[in-house]
Amino acid sequence: MPQHARITRVCRDCAGFASALVTTGARHLDGTRATVRVDCQTCKGTGTARSATVLVQAGR
Repeated sequence: MPQHARITRVCRDCAGFASALVTTGARHLDGTRATVRVDCQTCKGTGTARSATVLVQAGR
């Protein structure tokens, strides 16, 4: 009997690539490039989206 694959909730803004290294244009003394790590603001660097039940809070 086939097993069903779990549905992974990938962030729609970053498509699962939650972090990126961006070069600043500067170089260190040893010649390597200076980089800055940038995380996705929507998923906070996790690459996954929250479920709809967590996002919706009903009631007064």
